[in-house]
Amino acid sequence: MTRAEVLTMLEGSGCSAAYYSFPENSGVQPPFICFYYGHGPMLADNTMYVGITPLTVELYTEQKDFTTEATLEGIFADNGIIFDKDETYIESENMFEIIYTMEVLINE
Repeated sequence: MTRAEVLTMLEGSGCSAAYYSFPENSGVQPPFICFYYGHGPMLADNTMYVGITPLTVELYTEQKDFTTEATLEGIFADNGIIFDKDETYIESENMFEIIYTMEVLINE
């Protein structure tokens, strides 16, 4: 899955999405999504064994948004992606952050 494919998949939720962050003063309003890759691919015997890479998807909303979460989780299911989910409230921003972690096969 390429970064462009991940972006297209996430935009299917109806939310604006960007790799890592949006440009400062971009005017993007919640709900929005940021995504990024974690530590590199699985290695074995001094070579890249397989291009499986951790992917983190962060959904930001002003209020708890079960509908958007369900839409995003449906998109993951439709793409055969198994995920873990965590949630936090960012008091300084008055926003909920839903954090999805998963692994994807990178082919860029």
